[in-house]
Amino acid sequence: MPKYYPYKVYGYYLYYTSFCIIECMHVHASDSKLSEGGSAKFFVRGDGSTEVQKRGVLTDIEIRKIQRFIKEHYLEMYEMWKTDSDNGFYGE
Repeated sequence: MPKYYPYKVYGYYLYYTSFCIIECMHVHASDSKLSEGGSAKFFVRGDGSTEVQKRGVLTDIEIRKIQRFIKEHYLEMYEMWKTDSDNGFYGE
């Protein structure tokens, strides 16, 4: 399961799974188990903005912080995503 970063972002790992690559680019956020059960899911658009498909256990504040982080780093995250997937950004 590829993590976008080896460290936690606001207390959550940002990752995707091998099952995810059939969809457009997105980011799961999970605290430790790295399972989709309690994780949030953010679809990423070509401008770095996100749409929350699933909030998991994250609070509104945590969601906003992670959205801001994704917006600032989405291009480098996309570089990793495209090594495993032929699918682009959300809405393309």
